[in-house]
Amino acid sequence: MPAASAGLRRLYLIRFGFAAVWAALLFATASALNPLNMTLLVLYPLFDLGAALVDLRGAREGRGAAVGLYANVVLSAATAVGLAFAVTSGIPAVLRVWGLWAVTAGAVQLLVGAARRRLGGQWPMIASGAISTFAGTSFVVQAGSGNASLSNLAGYAFLGGVFFLGSALRLKRAPQQA
Repeated sequence: MPAASAGLRRLYLIRFGFAAVWAALLFATASALNPLNMTLLVLYPLFDLGAALVDLRGAREGRGAAVGLYANVVLSAATAVGLAFAVTSGIPAVLRVWGLWAVTAGAVQLLVGAARRRLGGQWPMIASGAISTFAGTSFVVQAGSGNASLSNLAGYAFLGGVFFLGSALRLKRAPQQA
């Protein structure tokens, strides 16, 4: 397996593990905003930012992926700041900020996955990006309804983690199929 694919595979496996643990913790505390889930909500985009920086360090797919990863860094940083304020305003505000992030970051993820197609294992990332844009829209809509809940964010993060796991497993097999 080429070094770039091996590094990306490791990063995707770490992202899966983080998402799974994060989702379980958020789901367990999702009934109301509290200090633990407020911290978790701000931590998730910060972890995403860190993962994008690690990914940038190893990215060798050319300009398309790098531009998307830089965009992801900016989006994640802005989201962490936005969530730090939103958690003080209630669950609907959190869902609006998270939803906007999901829409924009999903579009970026779709583009980065498309730029990395030749590495193999990117179809789960492309699908995840597309699904993220739809999920983000649903979070914004949910924020305006009377059914605002953090538990949907836990499900969203876990599903995103599963897509990272799928890509990691596909990256491992992609060179053997070539």
